[in-house]
Amino acid sequence: MASKRRIFLPMAVLAVGVGTFAYLKSTAREQPAAEIKERVWRVEVQEITLRTLMPTLTLYGQVETPRRLKAAAPADAVVEDVLVREGDRVTKHQLLVRLDERDFLPRLRQARAEAEELRAQITSENNRYRSDQNALRHEEKLLALARAEVKRNQALQKRQLGAESALDRARQDAARQALTVTARRYSIDDHRARLEQLKARRERAEARLQETALEHERSSVRAPYDGIVAAVAVAAGDRVKRADILLEMYSVEDLEVRARIPAPYQQELLRAQNDGKRLPGSAERGGSLVTLHLDRISGQASSSGVDGLFRIDQGAELLRTGQVLRFQLQRPAQDNAVAVPYQAVYGGDRIYKLVEGRMEGVKVEPLGGYFDGEEKLLVRSEALSTGDQIVITHLPNAIGGLRAEAAP
Repeated sequence: MASKRRIFLPMAVLAVGVGTFAYLKSTAREQPAAEIKERVWRVEVQEITLRTLMPTLTLYGQVETPRRLKAAAPADAVVEDVLVREGDRVTKHQLLVRLDERDFLPRLRQARAEAEELRAQITSENNRYRSDQNALRHEEKLLALARAEVKRNQALQKRQLGAESALDRARQDAARQALTVTARRYSIDDHRARLEQLKARRERAEARLQETALEHERSSVRAPYDGIVAAVAVAAGDRVKRADILLEMYSVEDLEVRARIPAPYQQELLRAQNDGKRLPGSAERGGSLVTLHLDRISGQASSSGVDGLFRIDQGAELLRTGQVLRFQLQRPAQDNAVAVPYQAVYGGDRIYKLVEGRMEGVKVEPLGGYFDGEEKLLVRSEALSTGDQIVITHLPNAIGGLRAEAAP
């Protein structure tokens, strides 16, 4: 009896539990299925307008100048005074360095004396030439008389009326006079050669005079143009030799920037320059604007590109040679282009536009940088139209079809 009770009791409890569960399930209220709600991303958008824009190219160049003066000592001398310092702005004809003129005046006086001596010798030679011509006429007459005397003595000798010694003296006098006439004629014929020699010596003397005069003039070094003193190499009292550098200066008006143009843009800029298109650029320096333009392209290139030389139009006074300048060069204009922030571009060639609450991917052609107060990327695509809204918020999970709405 006890064993039957032990078996029946658990079975009864189990039956009651099953019945209770069936009752609760049949009487319970049915819960509706959970609704999955799609997330909507709030993004910033930019309404675009397709325009003709000039993409920019960021370049780094060094400021230099083709017009840099290196003033050198014209001769050995002592520096008397240095009137400027490095970095000074100077004006045309301003005195910069003065050398002691006592190192130049003696040579100048000597050269002047040599030139005057040669001029006097030329005058003397011309006078001698005229005198020789006059003397030749008289000596030819004397020669004729001497020869006539010889003939007279010969005639007397034939008639046995004259002495043999008289005839010999007449012949000697005629021979001596003939030698005198020959020497005079040689002197006259040699006049031109002597004169040319003297003229050549005079030319050398006058050239030396001009050289020493120029050395004396250059002993006072003056600025040939408005500019800036780049370096001063001497001080008062220094002894300098010929061709020693005294100072260096350069013209502010002729400053230019040499920048390496990357190889992918080389042909584009060459074509634009050959077509006569002006490619301007700009940079900010100390809160002020520096403007420049592509003036010419170097005649030598390498695998990495070619150097472009950019002439400064405005703000040259803010620059110094040797400085590195970062500037934006405007490339040839592109049609149907739009400038978008860099954060709106994915993978370098994809952006998203917002269409009916969803993001739609658009493959674009990058055209280069663009600067309108901030750096942007210029792109173009046939899938873009004026009025489209471009998503400019960068989403790590951006994908076509993603729900999004424009932020107010």
